Amino acid sequence: MTVVPITSPDLDAAEVSWFSALCSDDYRYLGVPEDDLRSSWAHCSAITRKAEELGFRNILCPSSYQVGQDTLSFVASCAPITQNINFLAAIRCGEMQPIMLARTVATLDHMLQGRLTLNIISSDFPGEVADSAYRYLRSHEVVQILRQAWTQDSIDHEGEIYRFKGVSTEPARPYQQNGGPLLYFGGYSPDALELCGAQCDVYLMWPETREQLADRMRAVHARAEAHGRTLDYGLRVHVIVRDTEKEARDYAEHLVSKLNDEYGKLIRERAHDSISLGVAHQARMRELADQYGYVEPHLWTEIGRARSGCGAALVGSTDQVLTKLEDYQKMGIRAFILSGYPHLDEAEHFGTRILPQMKTCSLPHVRGRVPASTPATPLGTGKRH
Repeated sequence: MTVVPITSPDLDAAEVSWFSALCSDDYRYLGVPEDDLRSSWAHCSAITRKAEELGFRNILCPSSYQVGQDTLSFVASCAPITQNINFLAAIRCGEMQPIMLARTVATLDHMLQGRLTLNIISSDFPGEVADSAYRYLRSHEVVQILRQAWTQDSIDHEGEIYRFKGVSTEPARPYQQNGGPLLYFGGYSPDALELCGAQCDVYLMWPETREQLADRMRAVHARAEAHGRTLDYGLRVHVIVRDTEKEARDYAEHLVSKLNDEYGKLIRERAHDSISLGVAHQARMRELADQYGYVEPHLWTEIGRARSGCGAALVGSTDQVLTKLEDYQKMGIRAFILSGYPHLDEAEHFGTRILPQMKTCSLPHVRGRVPASTPATPLGTGKRH
């Protein structure tokens, strides 16, 4: 398989991240809500603290209008209760006036002392059905304005959507002085790939077959190369890891044993990205899976029956899942954003079985987005034991 070129150092290390279920996406049985697992500050901050305790390097804090909590407020609330873990905060471009967003992000970055990363989202707002090209143009301009706010003395932007001249950036300088927080991005359309190649730092993919992932990496690498840039690559995927493959597969079946497909469809359709190209690819993968839901060894697609976005899980024994992750690293995938149901329990399963055997890093450290005095300390032995 062709490996996409990547230039970040320490390729034997990976950023291994967890997921805080801000959008009420936590279950003991998929698609069966339970009060103690609904989105709340207490529950989601407990997931965050557990992830930090186990040694995860970052935590994705998603965004939704239908359910859950405000992402940036949640991240701010977690600053004083954490010390080491980074926060990958989802921001919807255009939701907030860009200069005000730059100031908000800078404030959060200071509160976290450089532990902030951003997931750039270009979806519709409530009541909005915008053309894809317009949404990505809006995101292009928002990111351009953010970059100016974080690196220049003033903002001068003359775009199709936003126009600013001579706006001081003094209130909007982030803690990370080398370009501001790292920008993660996921998308499948040509406009999405162009935005990522031109503006962002880490291209995130949802799970597909190895060949499909390699094709996506090559496509976005070509767009970045056209702009004289290089990217890192990440995979957002669920995990079910147990001591044996049978235990893991049995738990996967247990997880969907009470799922009502009509209710699962309602869950999928409530998301603003439910008609996106990426979601369509996840649905297609389920169609191609075998009778047990596996589209390739240890890649199980049934999660997507009750989820709009990332719709598959790595399922297997400790060695099987670790081998799968090592294979992805050999392809050039550098960041893993993981989750599992319920999130506290599955973080423990992965964090005690696999995480100690992986050499991990923080991508902002590797990319130089923190002060020089902050060491890029690798964790984990990277050795099987």
